[in-house]
Amino acid sequence: MLTRPPGLTQSPELDLRLLENLSGVHAADWNRLAAGHPLLSHEFFHALHSTGCASADSGWLPQFLTLWDKTAPGNAGGPTAPRLKAAMPLYLKSHSYGEYVFDWAWADAYQRHGLAYYPKLLAAIPFSPVSGPRLLATTDAERSALLCAALALARDTSSLHILFPQPEEATLMQSEGMMLRSGVQFHWNNPGYASFEEFLAQMSHDKRKKIKQERRKLRDAGASFRRLRGNEIEEHDWAFFARCYQRTYREHRSTPYLNLEFFQRLGQTMPQHTLLIVAELDGKPIASALNLYSQETLYGRYWGALQYLPCLHFETCYYQALEFCIEEGIKVFEGGAQGEHKLARGFLPVKTQSAHWLAHPEFSDAVERFLEREQLGIARYVDELNEHSPYKAAEAD
Repeated sequence: MLTRPPGLTQSPELDLRLLENLSGVHAADWNRLAAGHPLLSHEFFHALHSTGCASADSGWLPQFLTLWDKTAPGNAGGPTAPRLKAAMPLYLKSHSYGEYVFDWAWADAYQRHGLAYYPKLLAAIPFSPVSGPRLLATTDAERSALLCAALALARDTSSLHILFPQPEEATLMQSEGMMLRSGVQFHWNNPGYASFEEFLAQMSHDKRKKIKQERRKLRDAGASFRRLRGNEIEEHDWAFFARCYQRTYREHRSTPYLNLEFFQRLGQTMPQHTLLIVAELDGKPIASALNLYSQETLYGRYWGALQYLPCLHFETCYYQALEFCIEEGIKVFEGGAQGEHKLARGFLPVKTQSAHWLAHPEFSDAVERFLEREQLGIARYVDELNEHSPYKAAEAD
């Protein structure tokens, strides 16, 4: 448990609180700040915490930083009651698993010098390399207040790390002395395609031919696909998906972060944001992928398979979701972390950012020099990827 920093707590209008869960926060108040982002919603965080997936036992102790207006009028014009004004999802971490911005080398360097890197303070969506606001507020003053409070809290730890913030937030973080780090993801953009065929028509000949061959190969093998939304997903579908997810993690010698109860909770509390794609062979389910979506963006999240078929991953995780985006008019498909194979399937490289503050001055200087070198490599990598765009406009005459 962190010590609450002084300053804002002494304001007659504002109160700063650290929360270990969101059970005492009205969902509507929190979601007003989340502004429609499904993975920043009260329901998503509460599902993670209440099912034990992100908890003290799993190394993710919630220490959500919240700012309350003590002078807000109560319901129906009643007496004043504190109202949530701003928030920042923070966790006290005892490891670096499930983050997708890798700082294992930094932790190792601390250990080799006899220093403790953990616990560290992390602002992120657990197990989700998803971009979005990290300073949930409506004014610049509130965002600055949250960030300054988080930096004050971080003095009780080794460091503060803020993953995948919005660009304007990253600028604020840099102005407050945090170091910026770049990464690369692959996103698909929908300018308003009327059909999957219209999307394919914009691809270069070789890439278009490859996608058609991959889809045909699965059809010839007898594979079919169902797209289930929200309340269409039944208990046996969630149980099957959890089996797929857990098996695939274990095949990669990893421990699954999430459990069946978490997935069921998403279906119960976030049906309007939930898309489950089920692959079947001769009427028997063999693989499944879970996506979350808003009106503007689809987030490809988790997948797994019980049986191998060539190209099964591409169809289940990408092509079915692309068709859904086109049908629903969704503008962006965030394909998750890494994956150069996505480039050949219409996804383009997008720079992501994270912000970092380390308490130890010598290690901070060393990390800053490392990030300067890394940034040059990231820039060259993105330039190289853009030279191999899968779209016709990039083809030589």
